[in-house]
Amino acid sequence: MSQSGSYTSRKRPLIAGNWKMNGILVEAQQFVAELGENPAPDHIEVALMPPYTLLHPLSESLRQKGIQLGAQNVYYEPKGAFTGSISPMMLRDAGCHYVILAHSERRDIMGEANQQIGKKLEAAWAAGLEPILCIGEHLEERQDGETNAVLRRQLAVLEDAPEGAPLTVAYEPVWAIGTGLTASPEQVTETHAFIHEELTRLGHDCRVLYGGSVKPDNTAELMSCPGVEGALVGGASLQAASFMQIVQAAADVAAGA
Repeated sequence: MSQSGSYTSRKRPLIAGNWKMNGILVEAQQFVAELGENPAPDHIEVALMPPYTLLHPLSESLRQKGIQLGAQNVYYEPKGAFTGSISPMMLRDAGCHYVILAHSERRDIMGEANQQIGKKLEAAWAAGLEPILCIGEHLEERQDGETNAVLRRQLAVLEDAPEGAPLTVAYEPVWAIGTGLTASPEQVTETHAFIHEELTRLGHDCRVLYGGSVKPDNTAELMSCPGVEGALVGGASLQAASFMQIVQAAADVAAGA
């Protein structure tokens, strides 16, 4: 494994809030009303990924606050008889810049595998979207020393990616998502160093976010780990106050870097 501190980033960090299957219009409007603007756009980028039904309604109000819009998933066909699916161009039409792909909940609950994820990556790039590719191991895989092997298999979808394609990777240990558990700074640093090495081997130089029970009180510690270039935030992004506390803590670390 890589040695701690071997990777130094000069990329602008991203704090992205993934609402998952939460939020109706009146709640979202109240959230935005309470949400501040990006406190340090020169030092940090902010994005929100609400459910599909809220993309159009939130697009302009978030743009005015300097916050990017993203979706939580996409289908890989541009249009057609795919009942219940959303195409990349529909996301662009709604104002999206980002789309989350391969979240562990999609892998584990919906059974998405690398072949389908690869098609979604290609479709997102063709439409001008920036994918946030999620990777991460289960607890038993970490305990068995298989973390790097799992991440290498998941990152293999990037082997044939176009050179210079926009990309962000999010490392989310599955055992830390929604559990209150957070990887230690040593685990985060070591794993992010491996991910950056693997991305370099595959010909990519992109941000790597950390996700998994990110909260206001652990953001600064996580963001201070070498190789961490932002966070994919779940539950703590559902309240404007806690989300902006995370954004401010990350901005403070980025400004002092």
